[in-house]
Amino acid sequence: MAKIKPSKGAPYARILGVGGYRPTRVVPNEVILEKIDSSDEWIRSRSGIETRHWAGPEETVAAMAIEASGKAIADAGIDAEQIGAVVVSTVSHFSQTPAVATEIADKLGTDKAAAFDISAGCAGFGYGLTLAKGMVVEGSAEHVLVIGVERLSDLTDLEDRATAFLFGDGAGAVVVGPSNEPAIGPTVWGSEGDKSETIKQTVSWDRFAIGDVSQLPVDSQGNIKFPAITQEGQAVFRWAVFEMAKVAQQALDAAGITADDLDVFIPHQANVRIIDSMVKTLKLPEHVTVARDIRTTGNTSAASIPLAMERLLATGEAKSGDTALVIGFGAGLVYAATVVTLP
Repeated sequence: MAKIKPSKGAPYARILGVGGYRPTRVVPNEVILEKIDSSDEWIRSRSGIETRHWAGPEETVAAMAIEASGKAIADAGIDAEQIGAVVVSTVSHFSQTPAVATEIADKLGTDKAAAFDISAGCAGFGYGLTLAKGMVVEGSAEHVLVIGVERLSDLTDLEDRATAFLFGDGAGAVVVGPSNEPAIGPTVWGSEGDKSETIKQTVSWDRFAIGDVSQLPVDSQGNIKFPAITQEGQAVFRWAVFEMAKVAQQALDAAGITADDLDVFIPHQANVRIIDSMVKTLKLPEHVTVARDIRTTGNTSAASIPLAMERLLATGEAKSGDTALVIGFGAGLVYAATVVTLP
């Protein structure tokens, strides 16, 4: 029987660089209020959101991802040719095939890097980070580019009072490469598909092909609505606050550290009340810096964690070498949490 040669990669993996891109258009709550019966005070108190960024026609999923990736590659101090794989997490790239990752890999100037998309909603960055770590340690790629990118403004029903104010656009990226010491901890991840109806697309794409408009949602003017993201807010809030705090603690335990050892907490930017509740449940010490990028960026799904990470490092609120707990959770319902050393 032939023996397969074992793979050989780096002993460990780490995040080497991070980059972000936010669209130029800043959208205040007043714009959202043009189509829903609410108030700026209500939106801020319920979500913490003051403004968000919406992409223009030229700020495509690919274009935003390329901008963020270029910054991450430069921050890592490597050349694009050294990228061996490109992993893109997104739910808002509307072409079924090919994967947008292939376009990004080509335009960045990688040397025929492996490239693929994943769909894991707001946990997508954590999923991509876990895959990248595995590739680096296994040896199939020395450097992996992980991108979270969304144009959720395309999937927002501006007449839906429960979600119209939530979503923003943007891209965040990190380069994962070799390390001589552990710098990305074990991932605690999973799914609860029995709760998948709590966050979902309002109507599937194939409904547009059947020709029966009576089965499609319409707006206040009687026009057929484009598919949008909808959610059962209270159910999602309770799940995130109670269940995800448990997952976050499991990630700390798996990494062999306690809350006292943390410098930074970077949760998915879904809702400030969820973030604050998790901080309280985890009993995070006052010295831990907590990302609240949602206030000016909104919920950018797969992009929210790398965007928040990039901003904390850029503003000096976090520094290179800090120990950070990151956790993403959302549609599916899916989740992923791990402890990392910041680049």
